[in-house]
Amino acid sequence: MSAQAVLTLPEPISAYFAADRQGPEAVARCFTAQAVVNDVGRMHTGTDEIKTWKAKADAKYTYTMTPFALERDGEVHIVRVHTVGTFEGSPLDGTLRFRLERGLIASMEITI
Repeated sequence: MSAQAVLTLPEPISAYFAADRQGPEAVARCFTAQAVVNDVGRMHTGTDEIKTWKAKADAKYTYTMTPFALERDGEVHIVRVHTVGTFEGSPLDGTLRFRLERGLIASMEITI
């Protein structure tokens, strides 16, 4: 059984991890219209910027991200992920902090 199967992630977060393997359009659909992605200090606001961010990441890197831990801090869902790919420092463990709104992701912060 994979680590992801062991975790019960909230539906919008589970949908994000599925969409991450399907490309920019699928990823953008997981977010609210005014969502913000903070990717290690680089901000991307709104679904168009999020789609562009994902497209650039997909063009530059190949990777798989496996969630292995879930915590909650008030409104924020904190997901620890193991990421393996074609980037410097691979593999690495990182943290994604999600704030959800109306069944979609309102913000996601990526830290390593």
